[in-house]
Amino acid sequence: MSELDLGSLMRQAQQMQEQMATVQKSLEDVVVEGSSGAGMVKVKATATQKITAIEIDDAVMSEDREVLQDLITAAVNNALEKSRETAQQKMGALLPAGMNMPGMPGMPGL
Repeated sequence: MSELDLGSLMRQAQQMQEQMATVQKSLEDVVVEGSSGAGMVKVKATATQKITAIEIDDAVMSEDREVLQDLITAAVNNALEKSRETAQQKMGALLPAGMNMPGMPGMPGL
């Protein structure tokens, strides 16, 4: 491999790294919503897996504590799963076809 090819490869790697940093930063602004109990509990999270809001329908408040805890847990897990999927889609879109990203759940390493 000549020096020109190596230099080109290094520039491409740097560009990809810059694009990935930009996408990672933009994930902070992407909000997904998870829910449980037919939408009676809703949880919003960013694509960086930060919970930003929890909404609980008044009708659920009459349930016992364990039911409410289970609904909140399920809604949080649903929101976090959607968050991971969104991040994988956005980050994966930067990679050339057939290339996997190490460290991303569901995306085997190189």
